[in-house]
Amino acid sequence: MLHKPHSALIIVGHGSTLNPDSSAPTFDHAEVILQQGFFKEIHCAFWKEEPSLRQVLHMVDSDDVYIVTNFISEGYFTRTVIPRELELDGEITQRNGRTLKYCEPVGNHTRMTELLLKRAAEVAPGVDPAATSLLIVGHGTNLNDNSAFAAKREVERIREMGVYGEVLNTYMEEAPLVSEWDTCTSQPNVVVVPFFIADGLHSYQDIPVLLGIEQDTGLAASQRDIFRQNPYSLRGKTLYYASAIGTEPLFSELILDQVALFDARHAQNEVTTTSHSTTSL
Repeated sequence: MLHKPHSALIIVGHGSTLNPDSSAPTFDHAEVILQQGFFKEIHCAFWKEEPSLRQVLHMVDSDDVYIVTNFISEGYFTRTVIPRELELDGEITQRNGRTLKYCEPVGNHTRMTELLLKRAAEVAPGVDPAATSLLIVGHGTNLNDNSAFAAKREVERIREMGVYGEVLNTYMEEAPLVSEWDTCTSQPNVVVVPFFIADGLHSYQDIPVLLGIEQDTGLAASQRDIFRQNPYSLRGKTLYYASAIGTEPLFSELILDQVALFDARHAQNEVTTTSHSTTSL
């Protein structure tokens, strides 16, 4: 059981200046972890919202600090922006008497496949998976190849399980396009799961228009009842639209797992280093 009574946890999200729902999952997961009492203190920080990345370390009292990025994939932000803003030297940074421990992004966790399957089953209860096409929707852009890679990785894992009649990647800005969901699927039922952290601009204001559920981008997710309208009868198929995978409550467990995996990995490194030193004597 994870128990860090003298440590702080910082959960880093992207945030948004345009959509009030972007930071909600990060705050929700932080609250769940806080209630479990595993850490002395927990803080959230964002690239596009307050508290900012440059502020957050001034809010922390602990000398032992774990940093977990609540991002769907490893890429420019997790490798460049966040380390730069937090002045990190690598996975472990020693500065001003503090130890900063930079963990893997939540989206790298192997349980992501489990969460996607859970979300897909919940949005279409009682629907035969064998007669269903499961679509994992990513942003898709030449500027973020890692996001597309993560989505493709999950599709391959689920496809190999043989649960669904069909499992496909679709994207907002590159082929295969989510707007062409009806022509790229072969099954009568279609379940769409957005591969995003939050129900923000993309998953609840852009993708519904691309699917044909909505005519315009409309209001933010927190001000709408789009989930309660499932299923949708569109283009000769039955469509089920899920909320973004990052809103799944079990994400809080993945955040904690990334802390535990960080400790396990570095404990192994210490054992290996000690073993090599002893052998050389």
